[in-house]
Amino acid sequence: MSQTIDVDTWEKLKLQVVREAGLVDDLLAYLSATIIGQEALLERLLIGLFGNGHILLEGFPGLAKTLAAKTLAQSIHAQFNRIQFTPDLLPADILGTMVYNMHTNEFKVRKGPVFSHFVLADEINRAPEKVQSALLEVMQEHQVTIGDTTYSLDMPFMVLATQNPIDQSGTYELPEAQMDRFMLKAMVSYPTLENERLIIRRNTLVNNIPPPAFDIKQVTRIQALVRDIHVDTKIESYILDIVFATRYPDKYRLQQLKPLIKFGSSPRGSISLAIAARAYAFLRKRAFVIPDDVKAIAHDVLRHRIGLTYNAIADNITTDIIIDEILKAIPLP
Repeated sequence: MSQTIDVDTWEKLKLQVVREAGLVDDLLAYLSATIIGQEALLERLLIGLFGNGHILLEGFPGLAKTLAAKTLAQSIHAQFNRIQFTPDLLPADILGTMVYNMHTNEFKVRKGPVFSHFVLADEINRAPEKVQSALLEVMQEHQVTIGDTTYSLDMPFMVLATQNPIDQSGTYELPEAQMDRFMLKAMVSYPTLENERLIIRRNTLVNNIPPPAFDIKQVTRIQALVRDIHVDTKIESYILDIVFATRYPDKYRLQQLKPLIKFGSSPRGSISLAIAARAYAFLRKRAFVIPDDVKAIAHDVLRHRIGLTYNAIADNITTDIIIDEILKAIPLP
């Protein structure tokens, strides 16, 4: 959207945001009734959905990562496929392949499970890099090439990938090029004691909350609306300063971070941070982005886009710590 908005357009946009975000409240209530104690996770899922981006979920097994992804797909009546990543998986198992038909003496395309609105790549880091990289074209171009033919995917299309902490046995680190395709990397933590008590009690109960009146058309409409959320030039500069500080920390008086950063965020990080901040503002029924929106979502957008040096790893420095330092140093607009 242009930086100058006439009054009528602005008022119309505000009304649209309030109306659509009110309907999303019902969706969030439905999700919260199934996924207990993971409000931050559910909000990140909606940010990825309405921002038309992919999400990487990291956490220990049993923290409802798969259940959250499946419940989100069901709640908006979208096509859903789950792929269990294992060391013996092949790229054709994900994308599809050409199958020879002896009766017709012809090759026929057998489409893989990526041909869906929602694709859950479960434990993505349990498969080698070759299989992980098979998703690169799918995630970036929303298309699949099988043989000599390229097939477009139905929209909306979203990859939800779960991974276990990299120090667990039988896991492979994701290539940097693929990590960059994820808009967000959300960390899933253990529930609190009281939330886990509710999980135990509700485990044998049926969710009586009716599913919201949500469908694919509504999702695509909100995705277009989120793109219209206003981002002031000062907010744009704030986003750029945060991203550039990950590349050139010494230019932002963060010389102490230079020995810790191997590489900074790519331009996809800037784009993702702007879109995610828009979606975050939308969920709060605002038609414009404020600095707190950027700060609230910065860790999820950037934590997988910063490479650490051996010195940083040896000192137990995480990308979240580096992002904290950057957010403290960059003045608010």
